[in-house]
Amino acid sequence: MAHTRILLIYTGGTIGMIEDPVTKSLKPFDFDHLIDNVPKLRMLNYEIEHLSLNPPIDSSDMLPENWRQICSAIDENYDRYDGFVVLHGTDTMAYTASALSFMLENLTKPVIITGSQLPIGEVRTDGEENLITAIQIAAERDSKGEPMIQEVAILFENYLWRGNRSTKMSADNFNAFRSNNYPPLAHIGLGIHYYTDSLYRPDRSRPLTVHYGLDSDVMYISLFPGISERILNHLLNTPGIKGVVMKTYGAGNTPTAPWFTKALSDAVARGLIILNVTQCINGSVHKRYVSADQLEAIGVISGGDLTSEAAITKMMHLFAMNLTHDEIKRRLGKSLCGEMSPPGAIPSSL
Repeated sequence: MAHTRILLIYTGGTIGMIEDPVTKSLKPFDFDHLIDNVPKLRMLNYEIEHLSLNPPIDSSDMLPENWRQICSAIDENYDRYDGFVVLHGTDTMAYTASALSFMLENLTKPVIITGSQLPIGEVRTDGEENLITAIQIAAERDSKGEPMIQEVAILFENYLWRGNRSTKMSADNFNAFRSNNYPPLAHIGLGIHYYTDSLYRPDRSRPLTVHYGLDSDVMYISLFPGISERILNHLLNTPGIKGVVMKTYGAGNTPTAPWFTKALSDAVARGLIILNVTQCINGSVHKRYVSADQLEAIGVISGGDLTSEAAITKMMHLFAMNLTHDEIKRRLGKSLCGEMSPPGAIPSSL
């Protein structure tokens, strides 16, 4: 029986670092000697191969071009491996997971993204456990012999989360990620327990389609008490901007001042696409107050329970697809790959 084949893609980040015995500074370790650094991998009966971004980067330097590199590695090796594990720094991991979920249309194999808060060489590292568990999950099969995970997911400490539903919640804790509006895909304790009702299942009759296009002419505008007409208009008139993810209060609420509504209305009339997401870590944009009716009337799109990471990368993805203005707006308001709940659904997590 052929061994399960897993490809590790190292992008950079703390998980791939070890301490230089001379300088005591952190440096990327040589993945050709992965087993030497993580000897427990010998206990897994898998064929594990690797490739790295050259050079590896800090996740704070992550760019759309790097997402294309990751997708290219998966695309070129898709038929050769049973699963993929992407090793990534934590700071922009949720952005990468969201972007890959849109770029890898009809993914039917696991792409598990993981990292660590402490380097693998540290005595108390979480990196070793995260790496081993991510590989095990990437190799897991269901009762039909199909991959248990058929989507982009983030594995960190005790939980496996849907990638485009995840947000980094802590700079210090080992359980650094959470999906605040969607339940976990799996819980990791003494064993790995999968929540099968939460797993995404694509149309397996359709082939993988990789979308390499990404348009970065987008931005966030986060509302705050005291935002002025001058500043808002300046932001909405940023040269070359095509889309704005507007982070609003509560259930999608905004100021009701006439100047505020007019600024948004004028921007939409010029062709700017505005997507409304909540600043809250849990919950959804929905019609409850007068301001929500005003936003809908002028053409602002409800982002439902989209995370801000999924919202901005979804917009980048759609703007690059040569779609009509109306089609972009329609797709922003519906789920493409499990990133948002149907209208009227009650968001839930743990």
